[in-house]
Amino acid sequence: MKWRGLVGCWMALALALPLAAQTPERVDVPADRSWWEAGDGRRMAAAAAYANPYGRLEVRNAGGGLETKGHPFFTPLGTNGRACVTCHQPADGMSVSVASLRQRWKATKGKDPVFAAVDGANCPSLDAAKRSSHSLLLDHGLFRIFLQWPVKDAEFSLEVVRDPSGCNGDPVFGLTSPNPMISVFRRPRPAANLKYVTTPDSIGFNVKTGMPLARDPETGAPVSMQLMADARQPTLKTQAIDAAVTHLQAPAAPTRDQLEQILAFETQVYAAQAVPAGSPPGLGAAALAKARPGLLGNDLKTPVFQSFDLWRAKAGETLKGEAAFRASAARGADIFLTRPFWISDTSHLNTVGLGNPIKRTCSTCHNAQMTGMDVAPGWMDIGTNNQPTADPLKHLPLFKVTCRADAPPHPFLGRAIYTHDPGRALISGLCRDVGSITMQQFRGLAARAPYFANGSAKDLPALVDYYDRRYAIKFTAQEKRDLVNFMSVL
Repeated sequence: MKWRGLVGCWMALALALPLAAQTPERVDVPADRSWWEAGDGRRMAAAAAYANPYGRLEVRNAGGGLETKGHPFFTPLGTNGRACVTCHQPADGMSVSVASLRQRWKATKGKDPVFAAVDGANCPSLDAAKRSSHSLLLDHGLFRIFLQWPVKDAEFSLEVVRDPSGCNGDPVFGLTSPNPMISVFRRPRPAANLKYVTTPDSIGFNVKTGMPLARDPETGAPVSMQLMADARQPTLKTQAIDAAVTHLQAPAAPTRDQLEQILAFETQVYAAQAVPAGSPPGLGAAALAKARPGLLGNDLKTPVFQSFDLWRAKAGETLKGEAAFRASAARGADIFLTRPFWISDTSHLNTVGLGNPIKRTCSTCHNAQMTGMDVAPGWMDIGTNNQPTADPLKHLPLFKVTCRADAPPHPFLGRAIYTHDPGRALISGLCRDVGSITMQQFRGLAARAPYFANGSAKDLPALVDYYDRRYAIKFTAQEKRDLVNFMSVL
């Protein structure tokens, strides 16, 4: 599309945005030092900035600088040489980008632990030395997520229609193996700004399903159910145990002391696109560290990302360069908050008594102040996994899900559903959950392409394009540019 070329001009302007004055504890990290190796042992500054296509990302430790030598988030805990940081890179907003993965493949000739066969290959049975064996990771940023099959008390059966990775039909790792597993492929979520992700809604139950929230196994308190794409782990501690045993291939769970250190770090680190002094108050990592989580922001009084007034153009004013970029981002914030469109056939939104379709805005669902997540817990099917609304994804497996005759069907797709990833249904066993995924946060987007849990949007313009097609919004070229520029500063 022609407008995409124009975005490049705005990106160049964004790169010119200056950072705030540096102090001894605030550093610009050079590109050749941006990748954090497991066991690196270097000190993590209280604030550090990393270049990306839209400017710079800032990662800030609220507790100050951190000595990482021996720290369990930065130290290999398993047998494959990985640490938590391997898949949660500071330069990539505490996730990992395709750009970084490709650079790492080239620099290490595919030997970096991030490419470990367990989930960094399309299937562990493939030749790990070949680039083609890691195509899903290198081209789409996708790790293999392997889950036990069948789901207990599942309302549906499942068959493989297409299996380009070969893993679902593999005699050792597949659905009919001695230890039956289903393999789906997902992006790693950011391990930053987590106080916003883990704060449960005050209502205490999932308003999308009417079900009670999961509980913290240690305290019995309700949890947000927002941590993972399928909400299968309730807390940061249980997630860390799961990640250590599966992705790091640790022989045992981390110790209590290691878990406490991981938790302390993950709840003090904040990541957002860096902006200069005098920018809108909700931008930047420092704002995230200071603000309070759990606030609803889908109105003009308390907008999701706070006020963009400082960047707005005055009536009749002609702007150029950096000022024009900022005014565009401010317009994008307004579009996000106030531009209505019809939302239809979205499970766990159009099924909660609001009607189908309903006329709302982006901030209807992305309503949590400071992150753009959903204050209400739970998951939605916006169509990124399920046909016919999913983009053509021939590199991903395709499954046919058939709901039992005595079970409620998927509310919009009936009893036979074609999906690239059953999502929450692989945990709940419910037909209504097929394809549903929990929302991700918007902060640090510029650093961690591609987007959506399945990596189907390669960049920010593609992200906007998907929503425009899915809900027939008919954004103008200017509105698309403004939205991209808005998201690029978050």
